Amino acid sequence: QDELNAHLELLAEAEKRDHRRLGTELDLFSFPEEIGSGLAVFHPKGGIIRRAMEDYSRKRHEEEDYEFVYSPHLTKAALFEKSGHLDWYSEGMYPPMIMDEELHTDGTIKKPGQQYYMKPMNCPFHNLIFQARQRSYRELPLRLFEFGTVYRYEKSGVLHGITRARGFTQDDAHIYCTKEQMADELDSLLTFVLNLLRDYGLNDFYLELSTKNPEKFVGEDSDWKEATETLRKAAVAQNLELVLDEGGAAFYGPKISVQAKDAIGRTWQMSTIQVDFQLPQRFELEYSAADGSRQRPVMIHRALFGSIERFFGVLTEHYSGAFPPWLAPVQAVGIPVAEAFADYLADVIAQMKKAGIRAELDASDDRMQKKVRNAQMQKVPFM
Repeated sequence: QDELNAHLELLAEAEKRDHRRLGTELDLFSFPEEIGSGLAVFHPKGGIIRRAMEDYSRKRHEEEDYEFVYSPHLTKAALFEKSGHLDWYSEGMYPPMIMDEELHTDGTIKKPGQQYYMKPMNCPFHNLIFQARQRSYRELPLRLFEFGTVYRYEKSGVLHGITRARGFTQDDAHIYCTKEQMADELDSLLTFVLNLLRDYGLNDFYLELSTKNPEKFVGEDSDWKEATETLRKAAVAQNLELVLDEGGAAFYGPKISVQAKDAIGRTWQMSTIQVDFQLPQRFELEYSAADGSRQRPVMIHRALFGSIERFFGVLTEHYSGAFPPWLAPVQAVGIPVAEAFADYLADVIAQMKKAGIRAELDASDDRMQKKVRNAQMQKVPFM
């Protein structure tokens, strides 16, 4: 009975914290029917939170020597044929668009069009950036980072607010390094990921190591063994619980997933760090080694938030909408005790805004007590 009561309390608390409900109540985001399922628009207050999240992440990445890149939202089919996505991920992609088609005056095809796809991943584009010119070992590790918006045709039954959507922005990084650099890179990468998640208020973690599926993999056994052991050592060094996910890796390499618990004890999969043997081969990526030979780099995929939208949803539920002041859309609200003081308080608020504080004046006709209640309902940190 005690366990049942605790479970029912958890369900009630989860319902109160549901980001879809809070998104409406706090005017953060919405899902207009005119746009389609799984595609959100962010309102001004949601935009402030999202920008604060992105700005802090961008600053921390710059401090860790990441270089920012940008890639288009769609591409010819040939790119995803080369990367293999059309072979093993086409069900999760939106149908192609036929572009550049030319017709005769009678309507028959003069020049056949080409298929273009909206991108479900950013990785192939980053490989093209690496490949754009000759690379030297002196440039490695090369850390490319993008806030890249991707589109995935998720089944309608699995869509869930902004935590499982069809259009979302990944904080996507790809690191290219030598085999000798791989151990240090994975170790520092995992430390960076965990510390950044802690900065956003998540601090209860365990790690999951996904190993090779013997029925479905590419690359040499020796490479898999080395990468898996290197990932394991990096995980053990964090002094966190490590759970083995035997055979759970994608066919192109082993990975570590960071599992984070929120304020009410639910577990969310957050960051993933993945070693990839597939794409460097498919794209024939090379760098010039110290001895003059041409070598293939190790490629590491890393999504820190997973997606900005999903992380936004997780934080909304973790904080129950009461974001810490640095993320709160309105950090302070000025409430005059009587109308006579409104002009004075407006000047104070103006000075706060000049100082970079997100402050507002409640100049409505409500009584002071009602204004206090309104600020509480909007979860404003300071009144």
